[in-house]
Amino acid sequence: PPSRKEARHNSSALLPAARSWSPTSRRFLVRNISTGLAIAGVIALAKSIKLTAKFTNALEIPPEFIQKNAKLRGQLHRITEQGLEIEHVPITLPIISSLQKRWHSNGLLLVRLAGVELTSDGVIWLKEEMKPSQMIWFQLLGRKESSLDCFVIVNKGRFSSVCLNEEILRRGLGRTVCIEGLAHESQIYWKFHKRLLQAEMKAVKKKKGIWKEETLIEKFKEHINNYKLIQKLKQFATWLRIRL
Repeated sequence: PPSRKEARHNSSALLPAARSWSPTSRRFLVRNISTGLAIAGVIALAKSIKLTAKFTNALEIPPEFIQKNAKLRGQLHRITEQGLEIEHVPITLPIISSLQKRWHSNGLLLVRLAGVELTSDGVIWLKEEMKPSQMIWFQLLGRKESSLDCFVIVNKGRFSSVCLNEEILRRGLGRTVCIEGLAHESQIYWKFHKRLLQAEMKAVKKKKGIWKEETLIEKFKEHINNYKLIQKLKQFATWLRIRL
């Protein structure tokens, strides 16, 4: 390998050579060097702040992302009793998009609807409403072991979006519970919890889902069924006395 003295000599020899180039060639060289440095800077910055990282496990997400309630984008794969299984889709930089694909690995994030206790009807509704491969946004509120507690946002048209946490409660397909991962005395906790309570109250007032009251006809039918059951029990008791 060349010595340091030879390396300095070679680099200094390039300067007179570059001066002998035409102005167009020099501009081309400077432009390419600038572009190369810019790309290198973007790659270094992206890696350092994990903007372009693809998260395949809840534990890979930096704590500061959760502390700042960052929003991530993802593609829905399936809905289970435990939550939504989502493939994280990171920010794509056009300059280094081909390199990003090499960095990325496969894996799904388990996302739960923060502050919501889903009913079985709620799970069914989600499966009917949500489409496989649908793009969604999920706002990080907390992390528990291998799952994430989030507010999940779905785009409805070009200019509107729906928060699934609130929509489930508005339809009476779930109950409001404590939001895991947030300090209960914090301002941010009550900001999110208030939204959930307001959504739940709409279902309570309109008697939707689990808040639906029995109609008079349903109550009457129940009384009749209870009466028939009592009559059958009386008949059985009479038959039993005769036999004994």
